[in-house]
Order: sequence, then structure tokens, then C-alpha cells
Amino acid sequence: MLRSFFSRRLTEAGCDEAGRGALAGPVVAAAVILPKRYRNERLDDSKKLSASLRETLREEICEKAVSWNVAMVDNNEIDQVNILRATYKAMHLAIEGLSRKPEFLLVDGNYFIPFKKIPFKTIVKGDGKFMSIAAASVLAKTYRDEYMIKIHEEYPQYGWKTNKGYPTPEHKQAIDKYGITPYHRHTFNLGDSQMDLFEKKTIEE
Repeated sequence: MLRSFFSRRLTEAGCDEAGRGALAGPVVAAAVILPKRYRNERLDDSKKLSASLRETLREEICEKAVSWNVAMVDNNEIDQVNILRATYKAMHLAIEGLSRKPEFLLVDGNYFIPFKKIPFKTIVKGDGKFMSIAAASVLAKTYRDEYMIKIHEEYPQYGWKTNKGYPTPEHKQAIDKYGITPYHRHTFNLGDSQMDLFEKKTIEE
């Protein structure tokens, strides 16, 4: 079972992201403050959970959390500032939007750009170790998946409803066949053909 908190005395927020390795769509981050006595044996790293369980947990987290917030940085800004900076900006926006100011941050991963002098601890694979990070993982993934399913309706040939913008063989084949969309990240390796991105056909509508 996941640990409930890192510090017994501080109000801590767990932070995680989704979509960093995708070829299309935004990077999404979430920050969650859970009650100190919160327990949930089903909560885990969102990647280990079924889609239906993630949705169930999302509802419960949003209902029972002391505070939660989700933020995204779109593909255009990712191209401008790079994916790492975009990821930390999304995390900062998620933390900034919390209705209660955290006194401590638990961040999934091995690096974090400090936010407003709030003390923090990075935890490698933290979404499988601490409840607040796992909760943030669930919110980030479900909100991003929801967004990718929505834009799938605009460009169904890329299969975003199932691959969520990640570099599956089918997604890369679709890029090689149809070109790139306004939702693709131009600075990423988008296709198997290795064509110069400026020469690839871009879908406008």
C-alpha cells in the first residue's frame, strides 16, 4: 500500500505529469493535497490502472481532496521552450491554482524547478510510493486522455482515441501518410521517414 504522506506536520501536495513523451497534444500536470487520514487501497500509479478504475478514482479524488488542480501547456509552447521547461511550467501552474497553499511538495521524478520557495522532495517513481503523487498521476492522465479523445474527432486517422498521441507504430505511419496537424510537436521526431519537418505536409483543417 502507498504511503499517505512524507511529512506528518506539513500540508503537502503531490505533483505529477502526463504526456511528456507524446508526439502530439499538451503536457498536463496535476497537484493534489489529500487529507492526512485519506486511505485508498486501489490508488496506484495511473499507468498500472484500468481506464475505468482511473475514472472512478478521479471522481473520488476530486470529491475528497483538500485541494486539487490540473494545468496544461500546449504543443506550441512545448516547441518554443522545450518539453522539460513546459513540464515544469505545467506543474507550477497546477500548484499555483490550488485553493490551499501547500507547505511542502512531493514531485514525481528526479528533478524539479523550485516554485515560490516552497520546500520539495523529488521521488523517483513516486506515483507508486505516495498517495498524493498517485492521485496527481490519475488526474493528469485522465484529464489529458479526455482532451486527446476530444481532438481525435478532428483527426481520427491518427488514432489518438487509443494511442493518446504517443509514438505507436500506427501513429508514426499516419504521420508519414497524412502529414502533421496543428496539435503535433514539431520539435519531436514525428515519423519513420526522417523527412525534414519543414517539408512535410501540414494539415490545416
